[in-house]
Amino acid sequence: MKQLLAIALGALLPVLAAAEATTWTIDPSHSTSGFTVKHLVVSTVRGGFGKTTGAIHLDDADLTRSTVEANIDASSIHTGSPDRDKHLESADFFDVANHPTITFKSTRVEKVGDDKLKVTGDLTMRGVTKPIVLDVSAPSQTVKGMKGELRRGFSATGKLNRKDYGLNWSKMIEAGPVVSDEVNLQLDVEATKDEAKGAAGNKAEKAPPKAGEKTPAKK
Repeated sequence: MKQLLAIALGALLPVLAAAEATTWTIDPSHSTSGFTVKHLVVSTVRGGFGKTTGAIHLDDADLTRSTVEANIDASSIHTGSPDRDKHLESADFFDVANHPTITFKSTRVEKVGDDKLKVTGDLTMRGVTKPIVLDVSAPSQTVKGMKGELRRGFSATGKLNRKDYGLNWSKMIEAGPVVSDEVNLQLDVEATKDEAKGAAGNKAEKAPPKAGEKTPAKK
């Protein structure tokens, strides 16, 4: 009896593990990819991108097996100044006309605490791809949205050198550069759970009749 139970549990474990993995689609209307950068050495300018899309494949049983892919619409940049936004969209910075999308694709997830992760991935910006490491908080609890959909929140921080990606424009003043090279990142994402289409147990659709075959009359 014990042997039979052990065999049954062994067969069930992979099924249970697979059931833990879920896919969450990023909701662009409730997500922000933000940044801060020093201006004239003495002040901080804050900005962000208003449209972030993508998907998070989450394994709650083992978060290190999770993955994320995100796409940021570079033309959705906003800093509170239309003139500055237009300059940032130009070839001096993001060159939106030729590189409209910023992408991130994770390559590794590590646990560094009970509720902390380090997510390494490839960031592509202005046609340049380089690895970057994000400090990520464990996913929030699951809540129901206004229409009954399941939602979770995700947040991450990181930093990069903008010149690594070809965003080289700046000018020097007595105190230092007009725009600092180091950029701090703050990502706040809300995502909805992808539900399986079609209920289990639904009958498979019948194949269409072959050529010359009569369709049975409906009763």
